[in-house]
Amino acid sequence: MAIESVDAYLDSHKDAFEDQLKAFLRIPSISAQPAHNADTLRAAEFVRDDLIAMGCAAELIATKGHPLVYAERNDAPGRPTLLIYGHYDVQPPEPMEPWLSPPFEPTVRDGNIYARGATDDKGQMLTHLKALEAWLKTAGTLPVNVKVLIEGEEEVGGASLEAYVAEHPDRLACDYAVISDSSQFAPGMPAITYGLKGLAYFEIVLRGAKIDLHSGTFGGAVANPCNALSVILASLKGPDGRIQIPGFYDAVRPLEDWERAAFAKLPFSEAEFQASVGAPSLEGEAGYTTLERKWARPTCDVNGIYGGYQGPGPKTVLPCTAGAKLSFRLVPDQDPKTIAELFRKHVEVVCPRGVVIEKFIDHHGAPAVLVNVETPGVRAAVKAIEAGFGKAPFFIREGGSIPVVGLLKQQLGVDTLLLGWGQNDDNLHGPNEKFSLADFHRGIKTSAHFLAELAKA
Repeated sequence: MAIESVDAYLDSHKDAFEDQLKAFLRIPSISAQPAHNADTLRAAEFVRDDLIAMGCAAELIATKGHPLVYAERNDAPGRPTLLIYGHYDVQPPEPMEPWLSPPFEPTVRDGNIYARGATDDKGQMLTHLKALEAWLKTAGTLPVNVKVLIEGEEEVGGASLEAYVAEHPDRLACDYAVISDSSQFAPGMPAITYGLKGLAYFEIVLRGAKIDLHSGTFGGAVANPCNALSVILASLKGPDGRIQIPGFYDAVRPLEDWERAAFAKLPFSEAEFQASVGAPSLEGEAGYTTLERKWARPTCDVNGIYGGYQGPGPKTVLPCTAGAKLSFRLVPDQDPKTIAELFRKHVEVVCPRGVVIEKFIDHHGAPAVLVNVETPGVRAAVKAIEAGFGKAPFFIREGGSIPVVGLLKQQLGVDTLLLGWGQNDDNLHGPNEKFSLADFHRGIKTSAHFLAELAKA
């Protein structure tokens, strides 16, 4: 049968796949740095040429930024169409000092490959391309219809992809999308991520006097924006961890009983988690476990505060401005625009006299995503993971946000299957980023079997 031939191809090409991964990782496709624009283009061409070599009609699509790579094959009329998404751009590697080996010289240590982009997302994305290759080189066709969309601006906001998807919904029409740009629950514990939090990110700036003033001469007569900012920030959460913005929880979808039961059965130790992050204690909204708070309850965090004198030694200054950057992680049914309105109104109400809100910046937002775990696509993914990893996956949610998932749901009306092969300690965005080569190969096999299982769905 075809799947046995595919498995044999995968076994005989492991070394070739690893060599190809290393070549891909050597390209410093840092989308944020214009000095690497040529390298970023080279990475796009690498993906396009690989797709062409395996038998896909592939092209580069020019954008205002870095190009998209698009390919498709329509080998299975009447069967589902799968959209494979990934990104070929990577984060800057700085600071360089902590790297044990150069970030763009892939190095294998203890079964892991170390390089920038190893897990985010070159290594994980390549698993799907190698699965396509195995099918096309053995069977000559794919068991389902496939579209491939790989971008080069994920690490800088994805504006070009967002515009293209909005303008070409018919070309990208599909039944399911799949993304591998996340993690398993733990080593040896594969997972399907069925929920992601949304995001609402803001910056506020307060102004008092027209210039910085002497705190002795003017203190007590002129309001201090740093003090006023502290009042606003302190008003956001109560001692029970709940966010105190009126109306904030109105649309929050509560956890279902089966979810709380499933989370409770996961092999998760709060003590080990606390030790791993080095915190003196674990804190959050009362009445919920750590996993429930991390994955399925909304949060509010101050990401940065600025204002006043920051240099060495004392300076008795009464600053004229102060600002803060804040993020709200949202859960299903919360709308980022509604949260922006509620937050703005709250700031206006609690802002102390003597200062004005000079700026209220709504940087960006994304809705939360929750995928129905009872769909044929999810059932196919479960069977594929059992074949690739030798065990059934856990169902988990994630506290982070992947805006493209919401984009595909909004513009194409499809659910995205988040099948992550990475680990939580892979150091994506940090020094010594890594990816397990064993999981690289398991991911390829899972992807290949997923195509076969989806054809039966």
